[in-house]
Amino acid sequence: MHLAAIRLLALAALVALTVANPARALTLIRDSEIETALGELARPILNAAGLSPGQVRILVIQDRSMNAFVADGRAIFLHSGLILRLESAAQLQAVIAHEAAHIANGHIARRMANMRSANNAAGLGMLLAGVAGAASGDGRAAAGVAAGTASAAQRRFLSHTRAEEAAADRSSIRYLLSAGVDPMAAVQVLEIFVGQEMLPVGRQDPYLRTHPLTRERVRALEALVAANPGRGGEDNAANYWFARAKGKLSAFTQAPSWTLRRTRGSTDAISLMRRAVAYHRTPNPSEAARAINALVAARPDDPFVHELKGQILLENRQAAAAVNAYARAVQLAPRDALILGGYGRALLALDTADGNARALRALEQARARDFRSPRLLRDLGLAYARAGRGGEASLAVAERYALIGRFDDAVIHATRAAGQLPRGSVPWQRAQDVLTAAESLTRR
Repeated sequence: MHLAAIRLLALAALVALTVANPARALTLIRDSEIETALGELARPILNAAGLSPGQVRILVIQDRSMNAFVADGRAIFLHSGLILRLESAAQLQAVIAHEAAHIANGHIARRMANMRSANNAAGLGMLLAGVAGAASGDGRAAAGVAAGTASAAQRRFLSHTRAEEAAADRSSIRYLLSAGVDPMAAVQVLEIFVGQEMLPVGRQDPYLRTHPLTRERVRALEALVAANPGRGGEDNAANYWFARAKGKLSAFTQAPSWTLRRTRGSTDAISLMRRAVAYHRTPNPSEAARAINALVAARPDDPFVHELKGQILLENRQAAAAVNAYARAVQLAPRDALILGGYGRALLALDTADGNARALRALEQARARDFRSPRLLRDLGLAYARAGRGGEASLAVAERYALIGRFDDAVIHATRAAGQLPRGSVPWQRAQDVLTAAESLTRR
């Protein structure tokens, strides 16, 4: 699991109004296993909402507070604190259903149109295209990831009205029933927040500031569920994916001692994974190796297991062994951008002519599928530099700086890239996009 610090200037002002500083740096947790698990949980819900599971990503923000939100129609953001607080797959699916309803009901689309017409978006369209866009391989949108400024209109952008919340509640219950999920989970989620509306604003979870919660809303949702006799049964597959996502997330974010206490004596695959991570973070390399090797023996055809082994080996400076582990993960999941990125990173660590060439191929494939990772762009820049492709190396560095909001540095490297790349080429145009986005911010 890797943390990608993204300085989302506009988005930070929009998201949940958690702090007064609108330029607060948000941290996206990029982990293929977690994102796959969340995608599996979301698929039946998104299908029921008439949305494409391939076009709506579920992304995790590292934040201990509880919140979930949508910023456009292409991603649902969940705070890590919310995932860790929820107790069942159905509860998490209820949250996803509610956010999907905001997309399907057009709440975000109307708000985007209003903001554009009022000229208050300040580059928000580019921002969202870069952050929440589908992995289309069109890297030009990445230049706008950090675009935007904090206006009062933007700070209100994600705050839903009571009417929108009521409509989303009704729609979410339909989606849950259609997907075979017990709708009572939606009530259980709201009950977690009941009582917080009486707390001072600074002590409330940001969910309450973006999703108005009243006793009337809770009673209305309870009545809606009671009036509908449909009930979903236990979904073993959903429970498995929920346990896997929550287990991986907690292993990387909670204290290792906390994880080890809760997995002591357990031999199931998820417990082995959690122990491997905890021992790796302690650090205790020998016990981490023992746990991850036991996990590989238990699940030899699981790409995420081999990816985790590769990460542990690489972070223990065992590059050759890490390459082998990542290679097996790529063999099992050849189109996974994050696994490809890890494979490229391990190959770069070999620092051989063959390894560098193979790394560049893997990293280019990864970037074509997902351009949202600053770490991937850093590795890609190094790979281009080692290959003697200075213009593309500068472009990767420029896009990375743009992604994390350092536009002064991005301009320096984009200018350098534009001077070295063939005029009119796709890479040259991407460099121009970085410069255009930076100029737009300067004017504002």
